[in-house]
Amino acid sequence: MGEQSGARRPDDEQVRAWALVLRVHAAVVPRLERDLAAVGMPLSWYDVLLELNAAPDRRLRMTELGARAVLSRERVSRVVDELERAGLVQRERNPDDGRSLLAVITDEGRARLRAAAPTYLAGIERHFGAHVGDDAATVAAALLRVVEAAAAVDRPTPARESVQIGPRM
Repeated sequence: MGEQSGARRPDDEQVRAWALVLRVHAAVVPRLERDLAAVGMPLSWYDVLLELNAAPDRRLRMTELGARAVLSRERVSRVVDELERAGLVQRERNPDDGRSLLAVITDEGRARLRAAAPTYLAGIERHFGAHVGDDAATVAAALLRVVEAAAAVDRPTPARESVQIGPRM
């Protein structure tokens, strides 16, 4: 495997940091999934509902939702199908073009999101925040730079808008 032309090789601390990001994800996400499952909310549902609830008019084009959610675009479509069957989301034709579809959080979806939020936030504190402590702002700033750099290349959605921590009431 050859090096990219002009690419700088990461130093040992950067490689270590990257490996730890992967390990944190592997350690924390299953725990959050278990916490939310106990209140009847899959983590993938929470993620999609959170993004829809934070969006203007609490609706997003499916392509925008796919760009914002922390799921593959294909998985987002399946999750929206599940949420629609559960009555937590509905699809509507986009009035701007009449062709694309909008995913819209329902009142029941908002209620379920609000009900699951304390469990989600407590899980973040227990599985992540308690261990990061006073370094949380530094960790967040470093990770946000990575997200923003990727967003600038991959999609027009500003990363800052898509980072939500709890439901907008």
